[in-house]
Amino acid sequence: MLSNTLNTNEVKNAAGTEVEFQSLSIDQRKRIFAKISEVPSLPHRLSISHLETGAGLKQRRRSVVRVDITSISGVDAVTPITSSAYLVLDLPVGGMSAITEGANALAELTSFVATLASSTLLYDGTGNGANALLTGGL
Repeated sequence: MLSNTLNTNEVKNAAGTEVEFQSLSIDQRKRIFAKISEVPSLPHRLSISHLETGAGLKQRRRSVVRVDITSISGVDAVTPITSSAYLVLDLPVGGMSAITEGANALAELTSFVATLASSTLLYDGTGNGANALLTGGL
């Protein structure tokens, strides 16, 4: 289970600056975090949710991590606008004996979208968000 506060290098922005979140709500299959320093009229949210379908060998779990950032439009300097990013992991959990292939799929997607850094970065799925996606945790 994720902690109530996401900090200490768990979430960073494009500049590499840590972004801290506090748990806002949790139910059986969805958890929402709010940025600790957000302006109330400009919500900045991180959420994770899971949906399981099927049974037996055909059981699947669709897990989604989503970030929504509301800001003021740069066009009119008045209108609130929201930018969103999602990461979806769809796993055949009924037919899996290990999460290896799901972790590899997540690593390949993460490396594709994360950076073109020339140094070797390890996308091994050990982050708290990856763990929640792979195991169905909140």
